[in-house]
Amino acid sequence: MTIDRGLDIVDFHLHFRIGADQTVRAAERAVGMHPGGEREAAVRAAGAAPYAARWRRAWSFPEPEPPAEHWPDEADRWATELREHGIRRAVFVTGGGNDAVADLVDRHPDRFLGFAHHDPFAPGAAAELERAVTERGLRGWKIFAPLLRGPLDDPALDPGWATAQRLGVPVLVHVGHYGSAGGMSASPYDSPNHLARVARRFPELAFVVPHFGVQHVQELLFAAWGCANIHVDTSGSNQWVRWMPYKLTLEDLFQRCYETIGPDRIVFGSDSSWFPRGYVCRYLDDQLRICREMGMPDADLRAIFAGNAERLLGLTG
Repeated sequence: MTIDRGLDIVDFHLHFRIGADQTVRAAERAVGMHPGGEREAAVRAAGAAPYAARWRRAWSFPEPEPPAEHWPDEADRWATELREHGIRRAVFVTGGGNDAVADLVDRHPDRFLGFAHHDPFAPGAAAELERAVTERGLRGWKIFAPLLRGPLDDPALDPGWATAQRLGVPVLVHVGHYGSAGGMSASPYDSPNHLARVARRFPELAFVVPHFGVQHVQELLFAAWGCANIHVDTSGSNQWVRWMPYKLTLEDLFQRCYETIGPDRIVFGSDSSWFPRGYVCRYLDDQLRICREMGMPDADLRAIFAGNAERLLGLTG
């Protein structure tokens, strides 16, 4: 039975787990997220494991399955999952490489969309974005700022930003803590202030910052105040609020963003990524409940949970 929430839902933020994502792993090693050998990695994993276990228990999430090796089966599984949960369209922002995500989208083009997710500092990054969009049909670019070898406003990245602006595709830029328990806590290169300087130079390029900016929420709100092309994505459990030095809730995040940057720059995402958890309806339903309890009019609900994503992705005329 398909769930009906009384709204079309377009999810701006999912991850496709298939085999080992060597691109991301290599980037993590380059910035020291996974230093040392196997023993050091095992010690770090053991230290983080209790936090991850408590989080899964609190949310009633099962243990993740190993990443699938046969991608067509996994793609079909996601298509069924999205259909049954009433998700009209969904964007996979990573998935083991640009061509891998494009192949995934090609299998279910009526349900899936995808983003490029290559290193913006790599040689030929702008040309690769052009190819991914114009030849493979991807609809945006996902960048993990904590994993970069330099700041977002480095002039070396300008050809990539210029290409994205010309192509009219959004750039999703993760700032703040990267990974779950045991992840990278900070980086000198992931400040919303760096992003704001880029956004001012490329005012027609839409930037989207996921997870409400994680610990950089204040800097993100100021950046969005100064740059009308900076948007906020709501994805994930947003459990990071528990580590802030002051009380902060998901309700507070929605209220502050709604009051400061408005409903036209808030984009729903779930951050769904693994089975057997599958599509994380709890994140969607909690966010929808919060917005309705805030008394948002239907037009604003439609914008946050579908319309803004459709506009950014070029799905509307």
